[in-house]
Amino acid sequence: MLIGNVGQDPEVRYVDQGVAVARLRLATTERGYTLQNGTQVPDHTDWHNVILWRRLAEIVEKYVHKGDKLYIEGRIRYTSYDDKQGQRRYATEIWADNMELLSPKPAGAAPSANEPVAAPEPDNKPDGALPF
Repeated sequence: MLIGNVGQDPEVRYVDQGVAVARLRLATTERGYTLQNGTQVPDHTDWHNVILWRRLAEIVEKYVHKGDKLYIEGRIRYTSYDDKQGQRRYATEIWADNMELLSPKPAGAAPSANEPVAAPEPDNKPDGALPF
């Protein structure tokens, strides 16, 4: 479960038979604090790669923009790939099962934009590399 802000407008693509897949970067921040001895611990921000499929991706395409606050539930997936120089790279992704838009909805937004949205059953997700 993550609550954070979208770092840039989501990338949405359509794969086999018009299935939508979206990728977005979500920033979560742990607030800083002061230790008993007076030492200041600064804020710490982590960036997460979030992948959304089908209906969730279509909703993201229409209603999610840079700076929006989202609640995401999903599973962690670890992947590896070879970059252009042939080096092995590793990536950690969150494959979203549920999403809730937490930013106030602008005028003209869908009436259900702030309600939770469930993803389709996970057994239909294609395996292998993503189209990004």
